[in-house]
Amino acid sequence: MTEETSGGRWRGVAKIGALAAGLFAAAERRRRAAISAEAHALAHEQAVELVAERAALRTAEQTARQLAEHTGPATDKAVEIDTVPAPRAAEPAEPAEQASWGPPPGRPSNPVDAVPWTLRVAAESTWRLLLLGVAVYVLFRVIDTLRLVAFSAVAALLISALLEPTVSWLRRHGVPRSLAAAGTFLSGLAGIGLVGWFVFWQVSTNLDRVTVKAQDGVRTLRDWLVTGPFHLTQDQLDNVTNQITASIGKNSDQLTSAGFTGVSIAVELLTGIALTAFTTFFLLYDGSRIWSWTLRGLPRHSRYAMAGAGPKAWTTLTAYVRGTVTVAFIDALCIGIGLQLLGVPMAMPLAVIIFLGAFVPLVGALVTGTIAVLIALVTVGPFKALMALVVLVAVQQLEGHILQPLILGRAVRVHPLAVVLGVAAGSIVGGIAGAIVAVPLIAVTNTVTGHLRQRNAAGQQVFQAIEAARKQ
Repeated sequence: MTEETSGGRWRGVAKIGALAAGLFAAAERRRRAAISAEAHALAHEQAVELVAERAALRTAEQTARQLAEHTGPATDKAVEIDTVPAPRAAEPAEPAEQASWGPPPGRPSNPVDAVPWTLRVAAESTWRLLLLGVAVYVLFRVIDTLRLVAFSAVAALLISALLEPTVSWLRRHGVPRSLAAAGTFLSGLAGIGLVGWFVFWQVSTNLDRVTVKAQDGVRTLRDWLVTGPFHLTQDQLDNVTNQITASIGKNSDQLTSAGFTGVSIAVELLTGIALTAFTTFFLLYDGSRIWSWTLRGLPRHSRYAMAGAGPKAWTTLTAYVRGTVTVAFIDALCIGIGLQLLGVPMAMPLAVIIFLGAFVPLVGALVTGTIAVLIALVTVGPFKALMALVVLVAVQQLEGHILQPLILGRAVRVHPLAVVLGVAAGSIVGGIAGAIVAVPLIAVTNTVTGHLRQRNAAGQQVFQAIEAARKQ
């Protein structure tokens, strides 16, 4: 019974296998038949297309022969061909019709296409530059309207750049942020106050003497111009003096009104000092949060770029302020020692004036140093005045070739021409404050643009590398 049952099961399995094999074979035959039919249809289509191409070629050859046989003025009948006749050449249009159709031959249909490419680029660049100039003009008008707030904010930035490294050093040594900011702020305020008091004391004490000596120097210079190698006449000098007197007379109203506005100037000065101190403290205490808040106010696609440019700009500003203070102190010290050795009177107040003038790079110390040379000319004679001029020029060369590269280093890289032009433009726009602010503004702008340019170049290289990898 068991053998019969097992034999029946194996026969059933064999039948199922045979049925499956038959179904598979039938499906394979149908698949091959479909492939064969598709190949046959494709070959038929290709054959039909080939026959049509050959027929068209024969028709074209016949048409060409018939046209060659029937060319001439006596041909009145058109050539009849079983296929599509050859197209005839378009007849020339009348002048009126040609004018109604469009421009004459050789001219573009669009007048814009007739404008040269260079002229288009010049026009596009011109209106963009005009728009940028209008924006800059509006910006300067706003700054001029809010000049008290603007100068206070800039002064606070410069003072914060001078004091912020001290705050960072204290915080790295475990001092709390509030205590570090408050201690540094109070110490810096006391130091700046002492320096300001010393400068005011020296200038106010010796102002009358400096004024008298300067007037004596002007008279000596006037006599030298008459009796010296230039041989100017007294009438020429009188004409120049009269012109200066006339210009002062025209502006006498402004000079007189300045005396009545002394109270308002004092109020503005005290307000500016208070704003500067208040802004400086909060920049020292909460500078990182202020910068984060500023970044959140920028568009999303520019936050990453400015997040990298901001620290670099701050590093440049810090290096500039600290380096400028150091260079100004060395200039004033060297020139003061030189004047003292030459026996020039009032060497200390002259050194203080040179220290203040050195905050305007390249030209400040040179301009304030001429006062010392003029006083030396009046008091100690031409030879020592010449020696004072030599000391002044030597210190300027020391500053330009050794002090600035050594102290400022690569953090501040501004060409001397940019410095001179920036100082001139700043003095025209904002006076002495504008001349002081111009160079750090140029240095920070140079750093930011250089960082953005490097970032864009790196992004372009990454994009090119990705595209090259995709093509491989």
